[in-house]
Amino acid sequence: MSTHAYDSPVRFAVVGVGQITQQAFLPALRSLDDVELVAAVTGSPEKAAALGDDVRVYDYEYYDQMLADGSVDAVYVATPVFRHREFAEPALRAGVHVLLEKPMATSVEDCEAMIAASESGGATLMVAYRMHQDAYMLELVDRVARGEIGETRSFTSVFTHDINEDNHRGHSGFWGGPVPDFGAYPLNLARHLFRAEPVRVHALGTRNDDRDFNFRDTVGVTLRFPDDRIAQYTLSYAADDVDNFTLVGAEGSMTSDSCYGYAPEPPRNVTVTTESGTKTRTAESMDQFAGEIRYFVDCLRSGTRPEPDGEEGLADVRVFAAVEESLRTGAEVILPPRSFGPGLSRDQVRAIPPRPAHEIPDDDELIDQEPQDR
Repeated sequence: MSTHAYDSPVRFAVVGVGQITQQAFLPALRSLDDVELVAAVTGSPEKAAALGDDVRVYDYEYYDQMLADGSVDAVYVATPVFRHREFAEPALRAGVHVLLEKPMATSVEDCEAMIAASESGGATLMVAYRMHQDAYMLELVDRVARGEIGETRSFTSVFTHDINEDNHRGHSGFWGGPVPDFGAYPLNLARHLFRAEPVRVHALGTRNDDRDFNFRDTVGVTLRFPDDRIAQYTLSYAADDVDNFTLVGAEGSMTSDSCYGYAPEPPRNVTVTTESGTKTRTAESMDQFAGEIRYFVDCLRSGTRPEPDGEEGLADVRVFAAVEESLRTGAEVILPPRSFGPGLSRDQVRAIPPRPAHEIPDDDELIDQEPQDR
């Protein structure tokens, strides 16, 4: 891993200039004072023109040329997931650091290849779990670890949204669908609240006849964890907006009806009920994308391994793959034992206030991009 101490701004390139890049990543990057956007990789002339004269734009076929010319310190890869390895692996082998959107990949094999490339190239690989730098998620994990609700028993969650079939998510098969996309949030939260990895996976899915997705647009997942704990969550691309979770313990419960979104969406909240009463707290809204960039850059400057590294990304992808198998066969899938990683720590929180809403492009302001919302 590189321990280069950057005396000047860290030079970023973005690979893929879709909705999340335009609405979240680029505004966040431009709000920070020790990073700069120097290059972009896109096949869209309209997107290239909108980036400005200070940004060198490469077509995808010239990506290796950009990596070799020494002008970029780090790349943010936000292509459709089936292309993540295609762009992350050569960057890592070239010694260029990678901030990789989640889900990490479409297979465990691809995850392992990127982890190996990070080690051989001496470059940092961080998976962009935006909630891992937000005090809200750290608070949830800390309160459970302190035993506020006793030993944990069950986790349930619903994360649904009405997705536009014409967006790339609508026609990219299982790995573009709700299980790897929305499912990353309840799965990752359950793993960290339980501080354990699931051992059994079962899933059921449906396709709504009035929608044109090429995969099951609504999926229910059941996970069994060690010590007889269960997580169940429902995901959908064809339903009203819902994001909630409930964690039940032996001595109380923790619940939220707004937990996975990011500013300017409604603030996240948490309600804890124990024998001493019920208390609700609303978390301060933070710019999670600026927070993850800030943490990533701090890790580069200090030579610290990021907490959401390739192993963290792989831990989720192996569950997504098991869900895919269970949907195909109808059977429960048994996962090999896996140790839980280091988990979250307070020193990775980066509290950066959200940008004004007028600085974030609306869906109708997106450039050469079909919006994800229906």
